Amino acid sequence: MFITIEGVEGTGKTTLGKRLHTYLQAQGHQVLASREPGGTPVGDRLRALFLDQTLNMHALTEVLVVNAARAELLQTLIKPALERGTLVLCDRYIDATYAYQGYGRGIELTLLRTACELATGGLEPDLTLLLDLDVRQGLARQGLATPDRIEREGLEFHERVRQGYLALARDSARFRVIDAAQTPDAVFAEVVAHVNAAL
Repeated sequence: MFITIEGVEGTGKTTLGKRLHTYLQAQGHQVLASREPGGTPVGDRLRALFLDQTLNMHALTEVLVVNAARAELLQTLIKPALERGTLVLCDRYIDATYAYQGYGRGIELTLLRTACELATGGLEPDLTLLLDLDVRQGLARQGLATPDRIEREGLEFHERVRQGYLALARDSARFRVIDAAQTPDAVFAEVVAHVNAAL
């Protein structure tokens, strides 16, 4: 099974992913945890470029950089793991591209789908956990002294991303939307219920 975790900044995706990884391993599952962009030596270098706050990057360049990292991650880690019967968790995946570069930056979704399909061979998650949170609350949670290139975008951009995620969730049965304003334990309990039901 291929499970992705999505959401705007500050929703707790990374923390949840680590906790879910530990839980699933304790249940006896072989689990690969990965993230986007990054997760491989090539991908991590592309991630550093993508998030570099000193750079002004065109939206289309963002799409290509992210999908280059994604192709490397798919070919070297995710696809081999799935073929072995390993459960794969990924912090962000194709929906992040649709939400950030599509709804956030304004690139046509049809163009983004073509780029994502090239990078992934059309591989979609079996289950997508969308952590939903007011963008002001999410950015306040971050509390970063030096925000990266995406985090420093204005509230309007992040709100477009959030609404994009919610639109994607309405159009796909693989999404489960979780209120990330709940306590971490409440969020985790809801996530575990969704994952166990899918398994």
